[in-house]
Amino acid sequence: MAFAHRSVEAGLAGAVVGPDHPTDGSQRLPRPWLWLSLAAAVLAAAGSVVGLWAPEAVYGEETAALADSAAAQDLVNLVLVAPLMAATALAASRGSLRSWLCLVGFQGFTVYNYAIYAFSIHFGPLFLLWVAVLGLSLFALIGTLAALDSAAVRARFIRRSMALPGSFLVAVASLFVLLWLSEIVPDLAAGRPSRSARDWNVPTNPVHVLDLAFFLPAVVVSGVLLIRRHPLGMVTAAGQLVWLALTCLPILATVFVADARGREAGWGLLAPIGVLCAVTVAVLLGFLRRVRA
Repeated sequence: MAFAHRSVEAGLAGAVVGPDHPTDGSQRLPRPWLWLSLAAAVLAAAGSVVGLWAPEAVYGEETAALADSAAAQDLVNLVLVAPLMAATALAASRGSLRSWLCLVGFQGFTVYNYAIYAFSIHFGPLFLLWVAVLGLSLFALIGTLAALDSAAVRARFIRRSMALPGSFLVAVASLFVLLWLSEIVPDLAAGRPSRSARDWNVPTNPVHVLDLAFFLPAVVVSGVLLIRRHPLGMVTAAGQLVWLALTCLPILATVFVADARGREAGWGLLAPIGVLCAVTVAVLLGFLRRVRA
C-alpha cells in the first residue's frame, strides 16, 4: 500500500512551517478548510493508534502482505502525515504560503490512502472512521485548492526556470506508470489475476487504479504546467512533490514491519526507494525556496 524517519519529518516541517508569513495577510487558509484538515488529521491519528494497538481486531482477516502494509501505513500516518497536515493547516491559516502549498500534498496523500483503507480492508471496527477521514480530507483538499489565488501565488515566486522540478515530476510519474504496466500487461496477456492483487486477496490492486486513473496523470499535468510557468503548476507542484515523497515512506516502513513479524522482508527496496524519497525531498526544498518570504 502506498499506504519514516524523524529526520525527514524535521526537514519537511522546517520547510513548510518556517518563517513565511506575509505582513498583509492576503493569503490565509479559510477557517472551514482549516477545521476539516484538523478533523481529518485527528481522526486519522486516532485510527492509526487503534490499528497499531489492536492489529488482529482491525486487520485480522487480511493477508500477511496487506496487514504488514497497513501497519506500515499506520506508522507513517501517526508519526508524520497527521502531525504535519495539522501543522501546515495551522500555519497556512496564519498566512504561510509555503505551508498552504504543501498542505495540498498531505491532504491528497490522506485521500489516496483512506480510499484504499475504505475499499480494500475488510469491513470492521474502523470502517466509519476511515470513511470519515476520506470525506473530510477530500473536501478539505478541494476547498484548499479552490481558495488559493493562483495569480497571487505566481507573483510570490522568484523568476527562475521551473524546468528542473517540473521535469522531475513528469519523469517520476512516467517511471511509476511504466513500473505498474510492467506487471499489469503481462498478467492481462497471460489471462491470469493480478499478482499484486492476489497477494492482498483483493479483486484488483487499488494502488494501480488510483495511480493510473488519477494521481500519476495529475502529477504529469502539474509538471508540464510548471515547466511552462503556468500558475496552476506553481499552485500544485509542491503538493505533488509532498505526495511522491510520502508514498515512499510506507514502502520503506513495510520492510521493517515484515522483518519484525518474522516474514520475508524486501530489503532490496530500501536503496532505490530511499534514494527516490531523498531526491524528492531535495527537489521540494529547492522549489519552496523559490517562494518569496
